[in-house]
Amino acid sequence: METTAKTKWVIDPMHSEIHFKVKHLVISTVTGSFDKFEGFISTLDDDFNNALVEFSADINSINTNQPDRDNHLKSSDFFDAANHPKLTFRSTSFKNTGGSGYMMAGDLTIKGSTKPVELSVDFGGIAKDPYGNVKAGFELTGKVNRKDFGLSWNAITEAGGVVVGDEVKLQMNIELARQ
Repeated sequence: METTAKTKWVIDPMHSEIHFKVKHLVISTVTGSFDKFEGFISTLDDDFNNALVEFSADINSINTNQPDRDNHLKSSDFFDAANHPKLTFRSTSFKNTGGSGYMMAGDLTIKGSTKPVELSVDFGGIAKDPYGNVKAGFELTGKVNRKDFGLSWNAITEAGGVVVGDEVKLQMNIELARQ
């Protein structure tokens, strides 16, 4: 039986960021991030096709630059950080769609609910840093419906509109370090 060597890549949190955007009052957008996260990718080669991706973010690190809103997001109205301290993702496929483009599918778990999601991935390339470490860069984008994950709190405005939109846009800039 032949063994295939795998390469492990680890997220470099100093050169990576995880952002989300959601509509507020249907007229503006609130942007937030997760400040603490970790993950890795296992590959068979440097083209990343069929890579396995695992990722988690610390819910208590949510940051929208408004402490009161952040505390509300950590509460049981939204993420329920006390009972569900992390969100996790595990890929089910990672396929090249041509050139530097990839489509990644996987299972996202938030607040105990696991749903399939798809993310568009743009591979920025591979380079060596000044210390000889091999790095790879990616930009990932996608959308999820927050209510699919039990994040259903909302309020109605005086005019009958909603306070928080259902669609959450995701944008991640990830730098990996080859181990």
